[in-house]
Amino acid sequence: MSVPSHVIGENHVPLLQLSIGTALRQAASRFPHKPAICSLFQGCELTYAELDQLADRVAKSLIALGIQQGDRVAIWSANRWEWLAAHHGIVRIGAIVVTVNPAFRAEEVRYVLDDAGVKLLIAAPAFRGFSFVQAIEEIRGNLPALEHVVLFDGVNSTGDTRKWEKFLEPGRAIDDAHLDQRASAVYSGAPCHLQYTSGTTGRPKGALLTHHGILNNGYFVGLRQRLSENDSICLPVPFFHCFGIVLGALAAVAHGTEIVLPGESFEPRETLAAVEARKCTSLYAVPMMFISMLSHPELKDIDLNSLRTGAIGAAPCPHATMTEIIETMNMKEITVVYGMTETSPISFQTRATDSTDVRVSTVGVIQPHLEAKIIDPDTGNVVAFGLPGELCVRGYSVMKGYWQAPELTGQAIDSDGWMHSGDLAVMQPSGYVEIVGRLKDVIIRGGENIYPREVEEYLITIPDVLDAYVFGMPDDKYGEEVCAWVRLQEGSILLPQDIFDLCKGKIATYKIPRLIRIVEEFPTTASGKAQKFKMREFELELRGVEMA
Repeated sequence: MSVPSHVIGENHVPLLQLSIGTALRQAASRFPHKPAICSLFQGCELTYAELDQLADRVAKSLIALGIQQGDRVAIWSANRWEWLAAHHGIVRIGAIVVTVNPAFRAEEVRYVLDDAGVKLLIAAPAFRGFSFVQAIEEIRGNLPALEHVVLFDGVNSTGDTRKWEKFLEPGRAIDDAHLDQRASAVYSGAPCHLQYTSGTTGRPKGALLTHHGILNNGYFVGLRQRLSENDSICLPVPFFHCFGIVLGALAAVAHGTEIVLPGESFEPRETLAAVEARKCTSLYAVPMMFISMLSHPELKDIDLNSLRTGAIGAAPCPHATMTEIIETMNMKEITVVYGMTETSPISFQTRATDSTDVRVSTVGVIQPHLEAKIIDPDTGNVVAFGLPGELCVRGYSVMKGYWQAPELTGQAIDSDGWMHSGDLAVMQPSGYVEIVGRLKDVIIRGGENIYPREVEEYLITIPDVLDAYVFGMPDDKYGEEVCAWVRLQEGSILLPQDIFDLCKGKIATYKIPRLIRIVEEFPTTASGKAQKFKMREFELELRGVEMA
């Protein structure tokens, strides 16, 4: 008799019943002199007591500017210590952090800020040569809800824009009693994050997450790594993403662990040097990052003996790479993580003692206090162990819903509370799960989710482009790369390189197709629906011929 693919996580360790603000306050009380964050590229280190005090200063200034519980405050910046201080101040008073990808360009940011009704934006002046200040000036007139802009550093801009230090000044007029009253009103189930994930309609969707969901998720991910106040996490992954803020920063708060920022964004030499300098015991990265570090010419000269554990996810890891991570980088207890923003994010994780084979062939076992099943996507029935189907997750970590999108929420979360992942998976009798494919039309490039429709909608705005279809192709470095088939107006002399160049500065760099093929027609069904799988098969066959 077949056994259904259904598992329930352990529950002997209770869930934390705290707000993030309270958790930080407790960490500051237990570990006041323990480093909370060290930003090496900024030359700044804050203890838990100092981070807690700075969060209070931010919270008070937000109160002085009229930010209420439930108001949305966005952070548009790469990693830096001020990002974390701003985050903790925002959530302490019950406001909602809207995380914005620093790779986004003006129109992408305008959409997120407008959709979320952001009242206050905190931003870096620029990132990788792209001026956030200029972009904000371009879009501000189309953001009726936006009242204030704060810049971490740099020159003042037009309108009600202030520098970071100037932003902190009004908070001096707010007394501790007022702040305590606001903070005590924030309960663990309150929303605290609005994280935008790309949608099949071409526009991102805001996943509304709670204190209870993301704090506990970070806590239990940390437990699987055996984190404690004696550990230090090297964090080259971004705060705007759950990987950085939940698995990194909130896991650290829950366990009294230090986080180390090597740089604004990932650079292999900086990351390796950070591990050595701070004697980090844990390192977070996607496979592409590990491959870059392992191939760095100076790897052999850097002492990584302090490393013990870490987290790797967002894409499958080749067996050879995992072996090198364990043996060359000394990460014998590294864990593989799997999840999605809508589940806060992690639902499956390998154990510290799992074999290399398990780490490369599965995403581990269900997290505590969560439940998972594999269903037939056509019938909704639970399939037997060993059979593929759609992975569904239920429990404390499931989002409250998509922001102001009840219909989309209903499509993702069914009436019984199951979040439908869109991923095809196989569950073993042991409870370990293997991800074998995706129902959703999504590309995962270097840990970034890219929905083809969003890229397609931009491509067809280019003069001479009649139609375009975007799909993913396997890539040794990034896991997947973006490929586009494009049909042009008759007589057009547009070349693939021209299309590539016209994408620059218009959509995020990681979304730009690296392979662009100009075609006269697309493979279609009898009803005229484009068949992307045939386009992908053609490219794979062509690649095979070229490599032969």
